[in-house]
This record gives sequence, C-alpha cells and structure tokens, in this order.
Amino acid sequence: MNKFDKFRSENPVFVYKSYNVTETDSEIEVSFDFSIPSLADFKPSWTFSKPQGVKISGNRTLERMFFSLGMAEAVSYWKAVCAPEMRVECGELDSEQVKWWKKLYFMGLGEFFYVNGISADPDSFINIVPVGSFDSSSEECPRELKGCLVPIGGGKDSALTIETLKNAGMECRCYAINKRCSIEATVSAAGLPEDALIISKRHFDRSLINLNNAGYLNGHTPFSAIVAFSAEITAYLNGLKYVVLSNESSANESTVAGQDVNHQYSKSFEFERDFHSYEEKYLKSGVYYFSFLRPLAEFQIAEMFVSHRKYLPVFRSCNLGSKVSPDIWCGECPKCLFVCLILSPFLSSDELISVFGRDMLNDEKMLEYFIELIGQSDHKPFECVGSIDEVNLAVSLAIRRMNADGEELPLLFREYMERRLYDIGTIDSRYEACRKSFNNENLLPEQFRDILIKEMERLL
Repeated sequence: MNKFDKFRSENPVFVYKSYNVTETDSEIEVSFDFSIPSLADFKPSWTFSKPQGVKISGNRTLERMFFSLGMAEAVSYWKAVCAPEMRVECGELDSEQVKWWKKLYFMGLGEFFYVNGISADPDSFINIVPVGSFDSSSEECPRELKGCLVPIGGGKDSALTIETLKNAGMECRCYAINKRCSIEATVSAAGLPEDALIISKRHFDRSLINLNNAGYLNGHTPFSAIVAFSAEITAYLNGLKYVVLSNESSANESTVAGQDVNHQYSKSFEFERDFHSYEEKYLKSGVYYFSFLRPLAEFQIAEMFVSHRKYLPVFRSCNLGSKVSPDIWCGECPKCLFVCLILSPFLSSDELISVFGRDMLNDEKMLEYFIELIGQSDHKPFECVGSIDEVNLAVSLAIRRMNADGEELPLLFREYMERRLYDIGTIDSRYEACRKSFNNENLLPEQFRDILIKEMERLL
C-alpha cells in the first residue's frame, strides 16, 4: 500500500473545528483549530492591524471572511494525510461552496499530487462535510470603499504595478504577509510613506513540520489563495475598494507538458475569476479583486520593469532567498535563473551580474534548469516562471545582442546554439507580436485598463 492510501486509511477524517477572533485597540487575531484525530492538532493564526473605528464583533461580513481564510489555510494541514473526509464544524457552506473549495484544493494541489505520484480523483479525493452554521445575530456591515491595496512580494511584477498606478494618480497602499526587507525597500523606492505598507502576520503551526519529518505527505499548496483571502480582509478593514494583484497571463500555462498541472494555479486567470465570483456571492464585502498585469506576459513585464531602474538594486523574487534576512537572490534556483533570462535582453552582462551577485549564465549547475525553462524537458521547473515561448524569445534576443556587440556567449547560451534553437529569422516578428499582445481574458475595470494601455504605449 502506498503512503497516500495508507495515510487515508489510518486517518479517515480531518476536522476544521473552529476559528476564534480576539481584538485589542490596534490588532485583530484570528486563530484556527484543525485536527487529525488521534494524530495531531494544529492551531495556526493570523494577526491583522485594526484601524480605528472598525466594528469587529457581530460583523457577518468579517465572520465569513475569517472562516474562509481558515478554509484556505486548512489544505496545508489536510495534505499531510489527505483524509477522505473533511468535517467543517464551524462557518457556513452550501453545496456550491463545497464544489468551489473542492476545485481549489484539487487544482491547487496538482503539483503536490504529481510530485508525490498520487492518482487523485477530483470527485472522491475529498468529501467536505459542513456541520456548522453562523450566529444568526451577526449583521451585514457594508463599508464605504475607495482606493487600492496592492499586494507586494518584493519582485518585479508588483513593483511595476505600484509604480504605474502611483504615477497615474491612484490612491494606493501596499500589502504584505510578514515583513521582508525587499518589500519595505520596494515601497521606499516607489516614494511611498512608511505607513503605506500594511503587514499581516501569519503564524504557521510547526507541528506540521514534525509530521513531515516523520514521513507524512508534503508538497506545494495554493498559497496565492491565502494571499487572496487575507488581502480581501485587509482591504475591507482599511476601507479600500480594489485588491490589485500583479499576476500575468503567463501564469495560465501548465507546468507539466500535456497535463493540467500548474504550479501557479492560484495565480491563474481561472482562479482569479472563480475567486471574484466567490467574493460577490458569499463574502459580499464590496472589495473588487483582480490582477492589473493579467493582459501581459512575463516578457512584456520585464521590458517595462527595467525602465524603472530604481527598483533594480532592491527587487527580489527568490523563494529560497526570502527565508534569510535580509532576503537575497540565492543564484542557485530556477526562479533566479528565470528572472535573469527574462531580463537578459534588456540588461548588459555586467548589469545582470550586479543585480544577482553572480554569473548564472556561465554556471554549469544551472544547465538542467535552463533546459527545463526553454521547453527541452517534460516539465518546466515547479516555480513561478514564465512561458516557454517567452523564455526562448528572451534568450534569442540576448544572443543576438551579444553577437552584435562581439561579446562571447556564456555557457547556457552556447548550449542553446548547440541545440539549434536559435532562429534569427523569426526574432523580430516574435518580438513585435509579444510586445503588442494584450490578453483580453482579464477582470480589469475600464479605468485600470486605460492606465495599463497608456503605460504600454509610453514605454514601448
């Protein structure tokens, strides 16, 4: 019997027992109680800043949002045993919500199932059983909302979003989960005041790590769904109308060739559309959730980003490097290599080395990741990286620039040439098509669409 079947047999039920909200004059703490009976109990929590004058007690809107954040958190703990039943003993779920959460869990765990060799059935992999209900005495609490909340991760995409909206005169604040140096540096580089950054604190229950160390199942979960629910809460508390993400159209591409397995599922337009509908029907906060950069590909974002050179010394997109302080480019992972490649047409070799602190393009250890990124493998790296086509375009443009300058090609680009992938005859047409592309599968309000189009025209 494999681990998946063994753990499911031994642990048939996962319980979302409760959530609890406490508050002080300045903070709101939301704690969750999850359990795998006879194995482990988990008590993760969140701390949100509390603006003056916000009513928490009896606020039905916030109750729904806090409960939903718990549903998003629960998948990280459920996946340790993949219990066939999840009992939800609090909150409120109708049959359509159950379907919504099952889809998020299944699609968001696509990489987890693939890497662990699990053949999961979308209908039977989990049975969500709601047994709780809300306190009928709580009330809807509509708020007057205006302005933007821009989640900031420290990378190039969110920096481009905040810079573009700020320059267009939009009222913006920034949002982050836990404090990181690159996030604070991005806000500073944007010229925003220190109090423009709103930070929520996520407290992970490390009991799960003990289970992982004991051999229980582990892997990727849809973290961006947690970002979505926590950002909605933060926007509502602070009276902000729009949660403005910076996810691009490239996030829609499957990570595994020929399969619907996407590392970035919760950054995809499919999830964005589903979340938007869930908010309107069930959360009813009035907050509008969308991605400003959804019409664009990673390549377009990279070209636009480098025009704002003040961010080059401070931006960071490395997941491994984010675990140290101050956060760094580790220079050894596929995410670092991808960002280096996508910027390579627009920055010189010396500038790339200055940004990343090392010469990744001449690093033999990066060869396997390079082969995956250019589509010469069964799957892309399991990271938030762009599409295969745009990586190939970026590499081709960088090679042409280096050849024109008489510069010796680095190791990875020599490999590209040896594989006969460099097609100089199509570079200009591919470049022009990519620069002008605008994916109309998006949820941009007209005002934001106009801002993005004007910025594209100005820079490109």
